[in-house]
Amino acid sequence: MLDIKLIRESPDIVRDDLRKRKDEEKLQILEDIISDDANWRRRVIEVDELKAQRNKIAQEVGQLKKAGEDASSHIAQMQELKAKIESQDAETLALKEQISKKIMLIPNILHESVPVGEDDQKNVEIKTWGEIPEFDFELKSHADIAENLGLADFDRATRVAGAGFNYLKGDLALLDMALVNFAVNFMVNKGYTLIEPPYMMRREPYEGVTDLGDFQDVMYKIENEDLYLIATSEHPMAAMFMNEIIDEDSLPIKFVGFSPCFRKEIGGHGVDTKGLFRMHQFNKVEQFIFCKPEDSWKYHEELLHNTEEMFQALGLAYRVVNVCTGDIGNIAAKKYDIEVWFPRQNKYGEVTSCSNCTDYQARRLGIRCGKHGGKEKQIPHTLNNTAIATSRAMVAILENYQNADGTVTVPEVLRPLMGGKELLE
Repeated sequence: MLDIKLIRESPDIVRDDLRKRKDEEKLQILEDIISDDANWRRRVIEVDELKAQRNKIAQEVGQLKKAGEDASSHIAQMQELKAKIESQDAETLALKEQISKKIMLIPNILHESVPVGEDDQKNVEIKTWGEIPEFDFELKSHADIAENLGLADFDRATRVAGAGFNYLKGDLALLDMALVNFAVNFMVNKGYTLIEPPYMMRREPYEGVTDLGDFQDVMYKIENEDLYLIATSEHPMAAMFMNEIIDEDSLPIKFVGFSPCFRKEIGGHGVDTKGLFRMHQFNKVEQFIFCKPEDSWKYHEELLHNTEEMFQALGLAYRVVNVCTGDIGNIAAKKYDIEVWFPRQNKYGEVTSCSNCTDYQARRLGIRCGKHGGKEKQIPHTLNNTAIATSRAMVAILENYQNADGTVTVPEVLRPLMGGKELLE
């Protein structure tokens, strides 16, 4: 969330940012926060004045009693003030909580380089890599390829668990694991610490990590428990230091997390949505960094470069886009998407999102950093980027590496992780 000092002292910065997003509703919430904050500060002063009066009368009571005089009227005034103070304190606390809830609804301040636009059609292409493959035979969908090779069973999975789930079999299950191991090994060799996080989180940390009011509709809630299945390992990694002070000498902290991910929403509508595109459950390797504020833009580029290297090693053509104001969401100050070429859709499709959340997540989570034993503290920045979401990567491999005879060539970098296997057949 944003610092109340920013809203209090420089509200036009926040107003201009919301106008870029064309978010009239949040603009009204911002004005409510400004009004409520002024009211809260006035009430705090009033309570302080009442407490000063009470303390003064208490001194007078002591003096009267010491002199053996009647202090009953003063005591009555003290009791009256005590009731007023308790009432004012309760109202002030309720107003403070109301302000905090509203601040949580205001999105992060966008970086100046974020393009203005209403939807993903206004995202700006920054670079492309690799050659788009050409085929001299009729392309098959990834789902048809997998089923024809006996490597997936989508129909039985639907009967067992419903749409959006699948059985991976044999070499396709090995490919899934190979992608996980490839990404984890790559990131560990880059100096990132491997994290296998809890697969469930309580509501409090989840509200710190993301805008749960919007996000909970796509999350699985455990019935009669204060627990949600995680949508990505980014979330439990971000919450790992909730309400803690990180020694700044330990920064940056670089994690690579692996987990299954669970989401009610299933994306990828369009051509060939059967199969691995529309998933309620999938495996993902995620990068995450806690760092000093002055270093976060450097690490934003590092996270992007890491994933680019992996997709280059896989030999998959991709492009990088700078995500526009209408597509970026509330948490990130800037976001890159990497989009891989999908032949059957005849277009690029998102496979990773690389976000610099600046101090927005850490402030929501109550995370600070500073010198061990020192008084001055600041809010660290948090950043995340997908390393590999295996479902989308498998779709890209099955379609880009398909052969006329129905087999699929295994990318060379994955073969040692699949017992030397060169073909899915």
